[in-house]
Amino acid sequence: MFSYPAGIDVSKGSLEVRVDLLETGVSCPNVEGDFPGLIGWLLLHQVGRVLLEATGGYERSVMKALQAAGFEVIRINPRRAKSFAEAMGQKAKTDPIDARLLAQFAAVIKSPDSRITSVEQDDLRALVQQRENFVQQRDDDKRRLKTASSEAVKPALNSHIDYLCKAIKSIEKLIRQSTESVDSETITRLCSVKGIGLITAASLMAYLPELGEVGRHQIAALAGIAPYNDDSGTHEGRRHISGGRFAARRSLYMACWSVIRLQPEFNTRYRALREKGKCAKVALIACMRVLLIRLNAMIRDGTEWRGHAA
Repeated sequence: MFSYPAGIDVSKGSLEVRVDLLETGVSCPNVEGDFPGLIGWLLLHQVGRVLLEATGGYERSVMKALQAAGFEVIRINPRRAKSFAEAMGQKAKTDPIDARLLAQFAAVIKSPDSRITSVEQDDLRALVQQRENFVQQRDDDKRRLKTASSEAVKPALNSHIDYLCKAIKSIEKLIRQSTESVDSETITRLCSVKGIGLITAASLMAYLPELGEVGRHQIAALAGIAPYNDDSGTHEGRRHISGGRFAARRSLYMACWSVIRLQPEFNTRYRALREKGKCAKVALIACMRVLLIRLNAMIRDGTEWRGHAA
């Protein structure tokens, strides 16, 4: 049976829905109690695919409800929706217009693999993100302490730094408990790799739940470290990385420095690239890609980490 694509413009308090090819739409509050009515409306209009933007978390509840109801749900970066609107020549911007554009985009966009995360996985992601927030606040206060021009504020800054350090330690205990409940075997395998600790392993599990479930090219693309060509006619441009999940890439970036320092194989690989004239960041990204691909294979096959000869 033919199904229609729909677009949902998500805001904190409301959902604006439009169906492509049909001159119809609906608005409803962005609260879980109204999701059954929205799902019934979409089923009535034979909607099979739904596209929405990432809006800082306001879309998560409706996304999970739609996935559980059997819809194909695609979540995109708002930048892609803006580029699509520019390509379509759409200048005006209202919630109904945005929803209609998202419905049109849903009709042509390639569908990524969609997966429903468990409550435990959502909790782990929330804990990892909160730790990152605490670490950012602590580091910001440390910088403020160095540049503080008044002695009156230093005690308050020191007190807040101490509080944040204790909060970070507390949340790390919760992260360890959460990783055990999500997948204790995966966390053990990841932590067995020299250079990867609990926080990096938890971050990979939180931001790349597809780890071990997809191929090498797809996992690299998800992390934003897959190289893309820039060729046209006789022009052969430099390959570059683009897109992907910034949080996953950031966690892997920091861990890879430790891996390069602790594992001779990666140290040799990094130095060889530098000797060929590659800049430090390009060499590091190449090592990150190899590391992630091997971690993906290790989790997929259920094997131990195998260190190769340098």
